[in-house]
Amino acid sequence: MQTHFTDADRQKPHIQEAERVLRSCVHCGFCNATCPTYQLLGDERDGPRGRIYLMKELLESSDDDDQVTEETRLHLDRCLTCLNCETTCPSGVEYHKLLNIGRAEIDRRVPRSAGDRAQRYALRKMLVEPKRFKALLKLGQTFKPLVPGKLRSKMPPAPVDAGTRPSAQRHARQVLMLEGCVQPGLSPNTNAATARLLDRLGISVTPVTEAGCCGAIDFHLNAQDAGRARMRANIDAWWPHIEHGAEAIVQTASGCGAFVKEYGEMLKDDPDYAIKAQQVSVLAKDIVEILRDEPLEALNVKESKRLAFHCPCTLQHAQKLNGAVEGVLSKLGFALTPVQDGHLCCGSAGTYSITQPELATQLRDNKLNALEAGNPEVIVTANIGCQTHLAGANRTPVRHWVEIVDAALS
Repeated sequence: MQTHFTDADRQKPHIQEAERVLRSCVHCGFCNATCPTYQLLGDERDGPRGRIYLMKELLESSDDDDQVTEETRLHLDRCLTCLNCETTCPSGVEYHKLLNIGRAEIDRRVPRSAGDRAQRYALRKMLVEPKRFKALLKLGQTFKPLVPGKLRSKMPPAPVDAGTRPSAQRHARQVLMLEGCVQPGLSPNTNAATARLLDRLGISVTPVTEAGCCGAIDFHLNAQDAGRARMRANIDAWWPHIEHGAEAIVQTASGCGAFVKEYGEMLKDDPDYAIKAQQVSVLAKDIVEILRDEPLEALNVKESKRLAFHCPCTLQHAQKLNGAVEGVLSKLGFALTPVQDGHLCCGSAGTYSITQPELATQLRDNKLNALEAGNPEVIVTANIGCQTHLAGANRTPVRHWVEIVDAALS
């Protein structure tokens, strides 16, 4: 794709990055065929190719150009950042990098309304601190009838009891685990079940309470500096354990895992953190990457429950682990039902189900129809956002796949 940046603009690092991405696009349109929002809306501007043109126009224009409007932001906001387009693209366009630049620029050029800014600020403050989120969740469950509708569906009933976690020092092999910000409140059993599974395989989980939210919520709500600050804080919390031989940083939420794997890229220009961030990205592993390489026969699972697996976008498109969980579950004896259009997003997409509830609900219902077509007993997934979003429809039970494996052992 031809670009028309001025020489002065080309001196700016974000324009250099944007131009590199733009020039890799041959505007073939293959991406539109797998874009969930384009399929729903049929608007070129709500597909990756159209959004790329919008961002090109935005970045090439001057600050006083009246062609850049709130309508531009509307189409960028509607993007799920599911990265289905990147999986489909034959030219290897790194769309998400351009989108990060475009979203930051449109917010600078066309300020959001006070109500929109307030919503995004509230989401950032409510979700990223685990203790605060737990307290608000408990309050919301107590007064659920008074909670606004689009938030009410996000609140599950009392979570499954987490049970006990093994001692952190039982085994020579040690891994760290990102506990997350909302998962300890919404599904505390997920991380506990993971610790128990790893313990059976001779791996101990070292708790690092100083590590908090991965930074994705801030970053994707265009508070990118705050997101990077959380990245640095997590690196500082993990680094002493890394120096003492921790072999991996395990994530049980694929959205967090995808983001932590990007730390090296997002902090590459930080002289104090670039090297450490790259090492953290190398050590970051989804739990399936650990389990698939272990002797699973030692778990001695005897299970024939019918499951439908929803592979989150952050697992299959961002981390390129499509089929990995299905392989582990099949090896353990679980029966997996077929799922049509498994590549499509469920509509959760971080805070998207709150900021774009109508589109998110359509995508959720389409996904549930596909997942339930094989009459599974339980739907399993690998990301707390997807889990909560799908469960909010109150149809087939939805759990993290690790919980189901742990229950089969118990």
